[in-house]
Amino acid sequence: MTLLSEDQSVRPQACRLPEPGKHISTSLHQHTTDYTGSKEDYMDSVDSAVFGAVEPPRRSRGRLILHGLVMFGREFCYAVEAAFVTPVLLSVGLPRSMYSLVWLISPILGFLLQPIIGSASDYCRSTWGRRRPYILALGILMLLGITLFLNGDAVISALVSDRSLKRIWAIVVVMVGVVLFDFAADFIDGPIKAYLFDVCSHQDKERGLHYHALLTGLGGAFGYLVGAMDWGHSVMGQLLGSEYQVIYFFSAFTWGIFLTVHLFSIPEQPLGKDPSASDPSPPSALRLLGSNSNGYGALAKEPVSPVVPASVPDLRPRSFSALGEANSVTSSAKQPNKEAQKKMNFRSLMKAVINMPSHYRCLCVSHLFGWTAFLCNMLFFTDFMGQIVYKGNPYADHNSTAYATYERGVEVGCWGLCINAVSSALYSYVQRVLLPYIGLKGLYFMGYFVFGMGTSLIGLFPNIIATLVLCSVFGVMSSTLYTIPFNLIAEYQREEEEQIKLRGSNETPRGTGVDCAALTCMVQLAQIIVGAGLGALVNVAGSVIVVVLSASTMSLFGCIFIALFIRYVE
Repeated sequence: MTLLSEDQSVRPQACRLPEPGKHISTSLHQHTTDYTGSKEDYMDSVDSAVFGAVEPPRRSRGRLILHGLVMFGREFCYAVEAAFVTPVLLSVGLPRSMYSLVWLISPILGFLLQPIIGSASDYCRSTWGRRRPYILALGILMLLGITLFLNGDAVISALVSDRSLKRIWAIVVVMVGVVLFDFAADFIDGPIKAYLFDVCSHQDKERGLHYHALLTGLGGAFGYLVGAMDWGHSVMGQLLGSEYQVIYFFSAFTWGIFLTVHLFSIPEQPLGKDPSASDPSPPSALRLLGSNSNGYGALAKEPVSPVVPASVPDLRPRSFSALGEANSVTSSAKQPNKEAQKKMNFRSLMKAVINMPSHYRCLCVSHLFGWTAFLCNMLFFTDFMGQIVYKGNPYADHNSTAYATYERGVEVGCWGLCINAVSSALYSYVQRVLLPYIGLKGLYFMGYFVFGMGTSLIGLFPNIIATLVLCSVFGVMSSTLYTIPFNLIAEYQREEEEQIKLRGSNETPRGTGVDCAALTCMVQLAQIIVGAGLGALVNVAGSVIVVVLSASTMSLFGCIFIALFIRYVE
C-alpha cells in the first residue's frame, strides 16, 4: 500500500527509530500514563508528521468503468427530462406563465438541504459504507420521479373520468415527479464523486474522473437519441401505449441496471471500522501503517484512542479529495486539528462564501452568469424548436396536426441536444490543445462568447438547419462550465500554497471544499433565477423566443465580467 503526503508529491520516508537510551513503552497502560501532553498537543504533532495519509489500492480499468456507468445512466435520464419536461407539462395543460416554476422547488430544496445531507453522508456509519446508502436512496427517488413524470398523465387518465379534475391531478402528479427526479439527480452526483475519491488512489481518481466525463457525454447523447426517435408508431409504442411509455422503459431499465452495477463495482469500507480493534497489542508505527480505522477519506469524529507517543507519526487516513469535499459540502480536511470537526449547515456555508477572497467570489458570480445562460437555453430548447422553429402548438388537441407538428419539433430538438452532448465531449479535448496558447481565462471567455453568439443567431434566425448546426456551441459552453472554474480554483489554491512556502509560514492552506461547494450552489441559484423569472418573461413577450435571447444576453454579460474581474493565472 502506497503512502503519500498530503500534497501527493512527497515520497514516503522511513519510520524514524527512537534515539538510543530513550524508553519506549510496551503496554497500552504505559502509553496512556507516560504521555502527559494534552490531546491538542498530540493533534498538533500529527500535522507535522511525515505520513499524512494511507493510499487506497490501485483499481483496474474495468472496475473504474463499472463505477462510472452510473454517470451514463444518470445523464441518460437527465437528457430525457431536459428534452421532455416542458412538452409534457404543457401537454397536460400547465399554463405557459407557470411552466418555469416547476424548476424552482428542487433547487430551493437543494440550496437549503445540500450542506446538511452532504455532511450527513460523511458521518454515516452503515455497514455498507458512507456513500452507497445515500446513492441507493437517491437512485430510488430518481426512479420514482421519472415514473411519475412520464406516466402520470396516462395513470390519471385511466383513473379519473372528469375532464377538469383529470387536468388538475395530471399537472400535480407530473410536477411532483419532475421535482422528485430533479432533486435526487442533483444530489446524487455528490455522493458518487465522494465514493470514487474514498476508494481510489490519486492516480485512479484522475482516471476515474476521465471515465465519468466520457460516460456522462455518451449517456446524454444516447438519452437525446432515444428522445429523437418516433416511438409512437413503432411496435413498442403500440405495445406499451405511447412514446412516453417507451422512453420510460428505456430510462428505467438503463438506470436500474447501471445503478446496481455501480453499487457493487468497488467495495467501500464503513466509517469507524477498525480491523485492529480486537488486537490488544500496543500500537506501533507498523501497526498504524496497516490500519484504516476510519475508512478511506474518513474524518474521525470520535475521540482518538489509544493515545500514542508524540514521536510516532499519525497514519490515520485523511481526505485526499478537494472535489469529494466539495460535493459532500463538508468542512475541509485541511482545517487545523485544534478545531473540532463540525457538520456544515446552510448558515456556515453562507458565512464562508461571504468571507472568501474576492477572486473566489468573482469566480462564483461569473459561474452564476454562465449557468443562468445555459439553463435558460437548455431547459426550454425542445419547446423552442416545437413552437418557434416548427410553429407547432402544445395546447392543441393531441390528435391535431398542430400538436403533431409540435411533437416533431421536440424530436428534432432532441437531435440538437444530442449534437450538444457529442460536441461537449469533443471540445474537452480541444481545450487541452488551446490551453497553452490562451490560458484558463482565455478558454473561460471563449466558451461564454461562442455560446452567446450562437444562441443570438438561433434566436434571430430560427431556421431548422442553422439551429441544428449551432447546437454544437451548447457543448462548448457545457464543457467550459464543468471544467474551467474548478481548474481556476485549483490554480488559485496552488498559488496560495506556494506563497505560504515562500514566506516560511506554518499557516494552514485554504481548504477547497467550501470554494467548490459555493460553485455548486451557483448552479442551484441559477435554476431558482430561471424558474422565477423566465416564465413571467415569456408571458410578457408572448413568445418562447425570449428564452434563447435571454441566454445570449446573460452569456455576453458573463463575457464582460470575466474580462474585467476574473484573475488571470499562468
